[in-house]
Parts: sequence; C-alpha cells; structure tokens
Amino acid sequence: MAADDRLLERVRSVLGRRSVSERRMFGGVAFLLRGHMCVGVLGSTLVVRVDKDKSDALLAPPHVRPMDFTGRPMRGFLYVEGPAIRTAGGLKKWMDRAVAYASALPPKK
Repeated sequence: MAADDRLLERVRSVLGRRSVSERRMFGGVAFLLRGHMCVGVLGSTLVVRVDKDKSDALLAPPHVRPMDFTGRPMRGFLYVEGPAIRTAGGLKKWMDRAVAYASALPPKK
C-alpha cells in the first residue's frame, strides 16, 4: 500500500525544520527522529510511535487501533485514521505525542 501523498505533505509540514530522515518501511514511509521511528504514513493511515506502557490508554478515542502490521498487535505503535487526523489540530496532537516520545529516547548510533 503506497503512502498517501497529501498526508505525507501534511506530516512533513508539522515536522517542519526538525532534523528527521525518511525511510521506506511497512510498505509506506517512516519518519525517523534521532534514528528512532517517530511517525509513519501507510496509505491514508498515520502510524504513531508512543511509550509501550501508555499505548493501551491511547486506544480509547475512535479511529485509533493497535498497529497490527504483522498480524499481531505491536505495543507502542498505533494506527490513527480518518477523522482523528483530518484536521490540522488532530494531526498535530498525534504527531506531538510521537515526537515527544522519540525525542526522549537516546540517539541511535
């Protein structure tokens, strides 16, 4: 599944001048911050990396579910879809969570 070009541009805009790299992952595009995956775009779905211990609590809102790319839920990774990221504020809220988590991790070598 190719990444949605419009969502990619929105993600790039929110990331702004942060030093991130882009890499093809999971059949889409992942954005890495300090070497750690932060967010990604898979089709029209935003992939968000969060603290594993807090990921279950973040599943409450509609249009959010565990990332199950391998057929099994991956703790610490969420799929956020449709109305949850349709507005600029909604997208920024989810991306801010991912950026905060990735920023707190030690840089990869």
